[in-house]
Order: sequence, then C-alpha cells, then structure tokens
Amino acid sequence: MASTIQALPTEVVYLITAGEVIDSLASVVRELVENSLDAGATRIVVSLWPQQWRIRVADNGCGMNLDDLKQAATAHSTSKIRSSADLWKINSLGFRGEALHSLTTLADLEILSRPVGGKLGWRISYGNGGEVVQVEVTAIAPGTVVTVSNLFGNCSSRRQGLPTTAQQMKAVQATIHQIALCHPYITWQIWQNDRQWFTISPARTTGQLLPQILPQVRQGDLQEVKLQLPNPLNSYTEDAMNRVSPNSSLNLVVGLPDRCHRHRPDWVRVAINGRMVKTPELEQTILSAFHRTLPRDRYPICFLHLAISPDQINWNRNPAKTEIYLNEIIYWQEQITQAINQALSISSNNLKEAVHTTRVSKLLKAAETKGGYNFNPKTPNSSLPTPNSLKAVAQVSNTYIVAEHSGGMWLVEQHIAHERVLYEQLCDDWQLIPVEPPIILYQLSPAQLSQLQRIGLDIEPFGEQLWAVRNIPTPLQQRDDCAEAILELSWGGDLQTAQVAVACRSAIRNGTPMNQEEMQTLLDNWQRTRNPRTCPHGRPIYLSLEESALARFFRRNWVIGKSHGI
Repeated sequence: MASTIQALPTEVVYLITAGEVIDSLASVVRELVENSLDAGATRIVVSLWPQQWRIRVADNGCGMNLDDLKQAATAHSTSKIRSSADLWKINSLGFRGEALHSLTTLADLEILSRPVGGKLGWRISYGNGGEVVQVEVTAIAPGTVVTVSNLFGNCSSRRQGLPTTAQQMKAVQATIHQIALCHPYITWQIWQNDRQWFTISPARTTGQLLPQILPQVRQGDLQEVKLQLPNPLNSYTEDAMNRVSPNSSLNLVVGLPDRCHRHRPDWVRVAINGRMVKTPELEQTILSAFHRTLPRDRYPICFLHLAISPDQINWNRNPAKTEIYLNEIIYWQEQITQAINQALSISSNNLKEAVHTTRVSKLLKAAETKGGYNFNPKTPNSSLPTPNSLKAVAQVSNTYIVAEHSGGMWLVEQHIAHERVLYEQLCDDWQLIPVEPPIILYQLSPAQLSQLQRIGLDIEPFGEQLWAVRNIPTPLQQRDDCAEAILELSWGGDLQTAQVAVACRSAIRNGTPMNQEEMQTLLDNWQRTRNPRTCPHGRPIYLSLEESALARFFRRNWVIGKSHGI
C-alpha cells in the first residue's frame, strides 16, 4: 500500500505559518507597531488604506543598517533572542522572527530605514519568502517606515472571510488603544485614506492617558496605584538570582465605583510586560475585588499592568502572544486584590478634590478639577484616614450627616454608610447565636428550608407546617422584625447575599435621629472600611463639597471694595 503521508511543500508551510501570525489588518498593525516599540520609538504614525489592503507604519526608532535590512524578512530571523535559554528572559514585544517573513508570503513588503547616526537611508523591496528584490539609497530621517501592500492578494478566500471594512477599522483602533495604554509615553497619529483619523497624545501615566481612549471618563473618576513588589520566593533559583531583578511592579488604574462603571466587563483589562493579554484568572480576581461595590449587573473599569521578571512568564503559548502561562498565579492574585483595596480606600494619598464634580456642579454650579484633600496633614503617608478626620456637625432630615473636613464638608447618607460597616463586619465574622425561645416560621417550602440550612441556620420541624429556628445572625438579635428578616433570607442567594440582606435590615434607618456621639462613631467606623465609597448594592455613600467650590459660589475671592460698587 502506497504511503499517503507526505511532507508539505515549502510554500504551503509558509502560508500556514503566516496565517497563524497575520490574520487581519489589525494583526499587521500590531506586529509592525510592536517592532517600532522594540526599536525605542516615541512617535508612531500608522496610515491605512483598507480598500487597497495597504498599511504603513512609520517610527522614529533606532532604525536598521543595510545588513539588517537584507536579513529582516527571512524566515525566523530576529535580533531579540539567540538561544533556547533566551525564551525565559524575554524583555521585548517581538521575538519569534515570523512577522516580516509572514508578510512577504501574504503581501508586498517594502522597508525604508536609516539607523540613528547613520549617513544613508535604504529602501528595500522583498519578494515571496523574504528574498531581497530591490535595494536603493533613499532620503529618510532616522527611523523606519514599513509599507505592506496588497495584503492577502494571493489568498482571495482569506479576504472574503474577513469582517467588513468598518469592523476591521474598529479592530485596528482597539489594537492601538490597547498598545497605547501599555505605553503611555508614545505620540500616535493614525491616518485613514490620507485623512487624519485620530491621535493620542503622550502622558506621564496610564491614568492620565485613559480619558483620551474612554472620553466619558474623566481623570477625577480614576484612581491610580503604583507598587513595587517582591518576586515570588519560588522564582529565586540559583540561575534566576544571576539574571532577574528581585522586584516587580504593579500599575493599577481603576474607575472609582461611586462614579463610573460599565454595562459589560469590557474594560477589565490586564497587561503584562508591555502587552495586553488574556488571563481569565487575573480578570476574575479583579471582578471579585469589586464585588459588592457596584450596582447589580454593572462592571468595573480597571486596567492592570504587571511588569514582572521574564522567568515568571511563558510567552510561547500562542502565535499572537496574547495568551500566556504565568507562574505563581496565586501570589499575583493576592497582590492584585490588595492593590485594588488600596485604590478603593479613602486616604490622604488617593482622595482627589475632583470627587463628585458632576454632583457638586449641579448643586453649586461650581466645581474644582485639580488639587487634593489632605485627610491627615500630620501623617500624609497614612494608608487610611485617622478617626475624627471627619467631624460630625449636624443631621439633615434625620438622613444625612453633615461632616466638616479641613478641605470642605461632606454629606454622608447614614443608612448606607452603616450598611457598609455592618456588611464588612459580617464578611469578616459571620456569627450565629442561639435564640431562646426559638423563632417560629410557618409554611416554608423545601427550597426555603434548604436555603436557611445552606447559610448555617439551625432549623427543625415544630409541628404541622411549623418550623423552629434556634440560631440567628448576631445583628438580628435586637430586632423586633427578626422573623421577617429570616423569611427574607430564605428566598435564595449565597452566603454573601444573606450578609448583604442582614446588613441592610440591621443598619440604622433613614429618618432616625442621631446625637453627636452616634454620628461621630458612625463616621469613624465607616472611614475604616475597605470599600467606603459605595454600599454593598453599589450606591454612593457620600457627597463632597469642596471649600474652594463653596468660596467660588459665594464669590469670596472678590475684592471687597469692588463688591460694594466702589
């Protein structure tokens, strides 16, 4: 019987390999832009002619000399790695050596480049397989210009299988936005059909850049945290100690939950060492950290960028390098949770004067956009405010506590502030205490019985259609409506849902008078919570009125004589 297994022709192998790397206009932009970043570029211009299947990326990076240009598009050629050991210490965005070669298989490729300090620039055209077709001297500033024309021209079925031009342009924009978030210091100019499409100005931090990409979010709605972290202990092998920095860094930008959130989890994003990646474990960690801080069916805005030692990462799992394996995942999950808790706390370091600008402007027609609170001038590095940094002054409508602060005044809604305090106490210490006589409930369904047992209540038959509950959550012991509260708990949900329900029912009701000491105690306890900005249902707890906004509204900066008409 003749053999049916045969080696594929070289041109078929190259087409298959190229298809793994280059599958759309967006993938071309991604690969070329990453090369520009590896070359140290600070300004990148991307030009697209989608109907012509043509892309050009120009940068001001280090450029290439003639020898490098001749070698650049050959198969598996790269300047990034030399041996298999280098796969475990990758610090560049590109390293596979496939992008340019794949482009020569699927399109016409031309590169113009001049190295920094070089006197001559060169233009080279490449043929199928990466061989040099034409070389000539050209006038060009230091840097590189790569032009890809007639993409998928030799594979018409590929073009037909791609989304519409509008969808592809949307994917290109998303790709550039993702890269820009990871590299905020870059100046971007994007052109479509010889007309400027959009630009991105450089910023010192990702938090300052993000409003350009998400215009409905203002910088005052965001909190940014930067931390230096030790590497996991298990990473310190004898070889790693010789080549790996002992520290990593975490950069976190979060939308404060009392000010901005999303209908979909489309802005929970993770980047590692300069590249956006898919990491379901870390994305779930972020969502869990925001649990019970947002309204129902709403999701956070969060961008996480980890810069960690290369030996902690296996990039070689996906041709597009978007799926990775991260060592010591539990360690990084713990660090991320702590960083989010820090970002969501109220402290002297992270409470900006721009808080609640929209609400303040509606009330006073005046709001500040810059400056900062100073919760505790004596301890500016404190991670949490000290008690009494908010001073209870009065109660409005038996609902809102008026609190004085060195930077202005706050209105705190007493019920949901107390609800946040009780909820976190219940999460930390869920205690059930015996109750005598037992609480008698009537006509419970099997599902209700199962639910009460699931959250730990001791319940047993007490007669026909009667059940006796012999222990209850601690906060309910002083309440007259304890039976109604337990019925509410029986209607479903997990333990956390039960804790929210108990906290809500046990919290001080709006309309309840409070004396000065009670208000101050509540303010002190609330400031100590982990997530003081919203209640467990996601409602904002406080409204800040800045002294500077008040001064502007009452025109206290006027000259006295002028205000009298002199």
